[in-house]
Amino acid sequence: MAYDSIRDFIRALDGAGELLKVPLPIATELEVTEFADRQMKSPGGGKAILFERPTVHGRESSFPLLVNAFGSHKRMAMSMGVGSVQEAADELGGLMRAKPPTTIKEAVGLLARAIDLRHARPTSTRHGPCKEVIHRFDSEDSHGESATSTITDPTLLDMPILKCWPLDGGRFITLPCVVTRDPDTGVRNLGMYRVQIFDRNTTGMHWQLQKVAARHGRRYYETGQRMPVAIFLGGDPIYPFCATAPLPDGLDELLLAGYLRRRSVELIKCETNDLEVPADADFVIEGYVDPTEPLRVEGPFGDHTGYYSLADRYPAFHVTAITHRRDAVYPATIVGIPPMEDFYIGCASVRLFLPIFQMNFPEIVDIALPAEGVFHNLVFVSIKKTYPMQAYKIMHGLWGMGQMMFTKYIIVVDADVDVQNTSQVLFHLCANTDPQRDSMFTRGPADILDHATPELACGTKLGIDATKKLPGEGFKREWPPLIQMDVAVRRRVDELYSNLGL
Repeated sequence: MAYDSIRDFIRALDGAGELLKVPLPIATELEVTEFADRQMKSPGGGKAILFERPTVHGRESSFPLLVNAFGSHKRMAMSMGVGSVQEAADELGGLMRAKPPTTIKEAVGLLARAIDLRHARPTSTRHGPCKEVIHRFDSEDSHGESATSTITDPTLLDMPILKCWPLDGGRFITLPCVVTRDPDTGVRNLGMYRVQIFDRNTTGMHWQLQKVAARHGRRYYETGQRMPVAIFLGGDPIYPFCATAPLPDGLDELLLAGYLRRRSVELIKCETNDLEVPADADFVIEGYVDPTEPLRVEGPFGDHTGYYSLADRYPAFHVTAITHRRDAVYPATIVGIPPMEDFYIGCASVRLFLPIFQMNFPEIVDIALPAEGVFHNLVFVSIKKTYPMQAYKIMHGLWGMGQMMFTKYIIVVDADVDVQNTSQVLFHLCANTDPQRDSMFTRGPADILDHATPELACGTKLGIDATKKLPGEGFKREWPPLIQMDVAVRRRVDELYSNLGL
């Protein structure tokens, strides 16, 4: 299901009882964070919040502010237009495993999937809501043909951009979909990198060392050419999820968006560069990075690690135009000590891409990223173990797959352990391991935001095999059975409890 706009999604949230409207003036400096954090820490993630009158430096903004839109399993599913994220995962998994049909029934099923795929490739359009108001910074005439005279032309200082935490270096755009293009292949990338506001038309661009946009940037720095960049916010709520999805380098995230929403993403060319953005976006911020300029200090920033990431030097992004809908809503998120909104986005990524992991490692039963691991520091994996040292194979394999390279701790358990239940995993971790025999240290790339590593972006990883030990794994004793009640007795007592109203 595709949403026509972020307001369309807001109406759906409201109709489902998933929206809290705040009609009072709330400051985008710290107050929004404190208000939203209390919802995020509520059971199940609380509700999405629409701040109808956010203030910027004491003045009410022209744009409402939406926070915590993806902060529950239900809202993540709603953003995909499905009853549960598992539905989307099952559909994608079926497509990944599709084989040539041998019966009419299989042929019909495969055709249905092919029809869905037809909607994946983006299309182009010359007109779109994101161009209803156009403000160019390179011309005194800031209005385009489709602009309206009823809204003051915005700069970065007029938008309800948040200062989230007391020690933050300034205001940050926290839910930006950043579009870059490989200068060699022309392949588009959609990523999400925080954006610090420096002034009315200049920001920092915090693309980390290992990110695709940083690789694109290095090529522009080698040639000395200006790098075109576009940032969009809002539109269909599937876009932020796709921007954070762990897709392979070179695979367009907007293909995934089209697949999940069952409708092609309509793209429109920017006003001041050749990049394309979704025509249904609420805001588009166009500009460039100049590789001949020195890097600028960006940060600190209260990050998803639960700590401030310290100030460092990053490229400056120069804004050449801002376009937006007349009825634009500014979307944002807050990151900090978990659980927060990013936990639910991470869970959805794991569910959706689990079939891809299982194609590479068919013994994997399930994967979980517990909230305490702040996205990818801690990973639980359950496997159908059939041979010695299989757990270590899984550890090495996962560390070699995309953003799993950042994982500091991997705990592997047997298939009958529910990795979504942290208590179960910890029980088997303590019961089934000898610390020296069942642990493995290795080194590799680390999250640049990890303040605990001895060197920036380089660190140690720990893998723990908490599975039942097999001959050949250094265990020479008899493995005891797990305490379990007889199934017939459990059913009998279930009946007794029911009869007693317990």
